[in-house]
Order: sequence, then structure tokens, then C-alpha cells
Amino acid sequence: MSGELSGKVALVTGASQGIGEACAWALARAGATVVCTSRRLSAVEAVAARIVEQGGTAVARALDVTNPEEAAAVVEEVARTLGGLHILVNNAGVTDDQLFVRMKPDSWRKVMATNLDGVFHVTSPAARIMLKQKEGRIITITSVVGLMGNPGQANYAAAKAGLVGFTKALARELGSRNITVNAVAPGYIQTSMTESLTEEQRQRLLATLAIPRLGTPEDVAAVVVFLAGPGASYITGEVINVSGGLYM
Repeated sequence: MSGELSGKVALVTGASQGIGEACAWALARAGATVVCTSRRLSAVEAVAARIVEQGGTAVARALDVTNPEEAAAVVEEVARTLGGLHILVNNAGVTDDQLFVRMKPDSWRKVMATNLDGVFHVTSPAARIMLKQKEGRIITITSVVGLMGNPGQANYAAAKAGLVGFTKALARELGSRNITVNAVAPGYIQTSMTESLTEEQRQRLLATLAIPRLGTPEDVAAVVVFLAGPGASYITGEVINVSGGLYM
């Protein structure tokens, strides 16, 4: 595969399925060498193998984003062995939904540890590498829930809202070194969870959208590739909603 990202190295967290896997495929199709990471190495090894079978360039690495030492070691090893790190896609995330009055501290900490702290752990070493290169794209998957809230997801909404502030602050710090920092905020995306909805539930959900269909992981990945490419060189500190008009 070749394209506008040829010669670039991209690292995607949470690349074993869903949005992360779609981002890995889209970046590879655009010519990037893609490092697929996940807690379970076997899961991302399968993704990387399929990308290679289709003519792309991909490798797999185990990465627990909640472990700062492991995150730094993986990022530094990738840059050392592959010739740099040009694109970081912070996608790894978890949910632990519960009404706030019933939410336990463990549920709060679990979501923060992955969705907010994990982004810090991976971005910190990546940013240092990009500063030396004087080049880089940092793209973080947040959520419309972080912008509009959602009952039963106070922990998730707080973490995703934190990523918005993180993105804007980092964009101001790194812009002078040719590093852009942006976020993508998906809405309702087709997943195994939405597949289990009843027809009545699905219709109620679709009624909230300006574009009456669920999004796909590929819809999100297309925006990620754009932000990683040359056409987005003057875009930074932005949050792009991919939500079919759920939030506008």
C-alpha cells in the first residue's frame, strides 16, 4: 500500500477491534507503517497479520496504557526500531456505567486510569520524540458524551471531557514545533452493543440523529486519516464530531 502517509510511523492504542482496528487499517492503506497495540498481544497480532496479508505494513505490540513505564518503553522502542514516531492515535478506552449515586470509587478510578491517565502515559513519551523530530500528529478519540453528558456515564463523560481540555492545551504547547494535536468525538457507532438493541430502541436512538443511521468505525477512521495527513497541517486544537448530528 502507498499513499500520502508513506514513510510515516503511526501507533494506535486499543487497535484490536472497533474504532482502533479501523484506524489501523485506514492508516496502513494511506501508506503508514502501523504499530497496533492492545493489552492482549494475540488480538493485535491478528490485526497486524491481516494488514500485512493485504499489502500493508504493520507490527503488533502489547501495551497496557495504564502502566506508565510500559507505555514509555513501547513508544521509545517503536521510535528506535522503526525510524521515528510521526502519528499517535489515542484510542484505548473502557466503560463502567452506573448511575452516579450508585457509582463506586473503583468504577471511577478504572475509567479514569485508562481513558484519561492512559492518554497521558502514552502521549508523554511520544511528544518528546515528536519534539526532537520537529514533526508529529497526535489524535485522540474522545466522545460526544464528553461534550453533552449522558446518564449513567459520569465517569466516562468526565474522562472524555478531560481529553478535550488536554487536546487544546497540548495544541498550544506543541504547535510551534510542527506538531498538531486534535480530537475526534464519535457518537453512536455500530458495535456489538448496538446490535443487541431492540427495533424500538433502535428507532428511538435514530430519531435523535440528523443523519438517521449509526456511524461505523470506518467513519471515524476516515477523519483520523485526514487529521494525520498533509491536508490537516493547519488544523490543531480542534474536536471534530463524528456523530451524525447527535451533537451540534
